[in-house]
Amino acid sequence: MKSLLKPFASATATAARAQPEASPRRALLSLAFSMLLSSLGSSIANVGLPTLAQAFDASFQDVQWVVLAYLLASTTLIVSVGRLGDLFGRRRLMLAGILLFTVASALCGTAATLWLLIAARALQGLGAAIMLALSMALIGETLPKAQTGSAMGLLGSMSAIGTALGPPLGGMLIAAGGWQAIFLVNLPLGLLAWLLAWRRLPADRPQAQPVRFDHLGSLLLALALAAYALAMTLGRGNFDLLNAALLLAAAGCLGLFVLVEARVAAPLVHLAMFRDPALAASFVMSALVMTVMMTTLVVGPFYLAGALALDTAQVGLVMATGPLVSALAGVPAGRIVDRCGAQRMTLAGLGILLAGALLLPRLPLSLGVAGYIVPLTLITAGYALFQAANNTAVMAEVRPDQRGVLSGLLNLSRNLGLITGASVMGAVFALGAATSDPAAGDPATAHPDAVAAGLHATFSVGAALILLALLISFASHARAQRIASPGG
Repeated sequence: MKSLLKPFASATATAARAQPEASPRRALLSLAFSMLLSSLGSSIANVGLPTLAQAFDASFQDVQWVVLAYLLASTTLIVSVGRLGDLFGRRRLMLAGILLFTVASALCGTAATLWLLIAARALQGLGAAIMLALSMALIGETLPKAQTGSAMGLLGSMSAIGTALGPPLGGMLIAAGGWQAIFLVNLPLGLLAWLLAWRRLPADRPQAQPVRFDHLGSLLLALALAAYALAMTLGRGNFDLLNAALLLAAAGCLGLFVLVEARVAAPLVHLAMFRDPALAASFVMSALVMTVMMTTLVVGPFYLAGALALDTAQVGLVMATGPLVSALAGVPAGRIVDRCGAQRMTLAGLGILLAGALLLPRLPLSLGVAGYIVPLTLITAGYALFQAANNTAVMAEVRPDQRGVLSGLLNLSRNLGLITGASVMGAVFALGAATSDPAAGDPATAHPDAVAAGLHATFSVGAALILLALLISFASHARAQRIASPGG
């Protein structure tokens, strides 16, 4: 960790704000650890689902809510908690979020019934939303602007490490102490994160005027996001009347949200900010890229097992390539962004992503497993560069009183991409496999050629999405250059 933080050792003392002891380097250590903890909390529970099904004598559909409750809470509330941080103090809310995450972890580990566990996981997801939204928002208060890219790269690395560490750590903890251990391990980690934040984060600035929170707008946005997330996740890929009704409900709540935000005196989200094409482009590109990144996680295991005939352990090793590359590439990517500029590196990251998406369904045909690992490495490295550049472009220029809500919106676009990638791209994969082999009802049992056809169809769509993001980035970059030119 210390080696990762070396670039920040020379940051000026003025970034520490009102807390003399809160050096930029130590404050960044606190934010990085909070990011690691929230990512670990998300990924560590997945490996425990079979054990939970046995422990509570529950169906697979029921225990899936252990994961879904966390995802729903973090997705639906992340914008609201970011805004609360802007209004009432980010350090204060960050401390409350870490404490909530830790207490909820204790409730998870001592839950007597499955539904108590699910409720506690929702509380844990709320705590994670606070940590995710405010970690990026606090970067602007702890570091000079010139180091924003490196900081964003470090947070990306910590997120990747937490995601990669969750499954193996969860497996070891379940073997040693039962399913309760995957939640109780967060108690010492949460206490450490709270102490680091309390000691190292800069003090909140006093509010110059009374603050107002948009309760109705927050409720409508949460309902819209919850309805969309449920529409995309319920039914395990089968789209029926319930899914359609949820999508209609999401659209209706979103429409009401827009009407409310245009009329209230202190809106949750200032709609005028979306008139900035660069900002709107950043959110759209983030969602498109995360849709493709989730596709590698959803489709990859089926292809590796079904088309390349790898066993479970081998599939796990190949799939670990992505998080490993992301963890290693995050900090270098951030340094490159600081040196070369966010706009150019956004284009470069998307270009690398596009090359990987085009090669992924083709190289394994001639090179086997190596032909899968090389494009996956390109995709992940391109994502690390894009994420550092895109997050920097948004957060480096934002007004101090809008950092929390914009950080929340960035994380929201990421989560929406994850949800869409898991559902829509999974359906594209199944359709592609069924088109090649109509007799195969499930990609898991389809002929290897059909699985390969499904992968080809999926990443053809994925490449088109990245190409769309590239076009959006080009248009945004061109417009920024026109505005910056003397005649603009």
